[in-house]
Amino acid sequence: MPTQYWRSPETIERLNRLERPGFALEFLRRNADYRRDFARIQRQIARDGVDPENARSGLARRWGLRFRP
Repeated sequence: MPTQYWRSPETIERLNRLERPGFALEFLRRNADYRRDFARIQRQIARDGVDPENARSGLARRWGLRFRP
């Protein structure tokens, strides 16, 4: 979902139909700090050779993310 449409009535209607995990994801996508942190981790992985699993685990821990199969 492009960020320029986040406040449109159609988007709000769609958000109202989300369950908790989907709403949490949308909340994070709108959080500027999270987006900066995510971008920083991606740069570290690409440029600095940081271990992707450790970097992503750290990101998930900082933001309270848990993934279940």
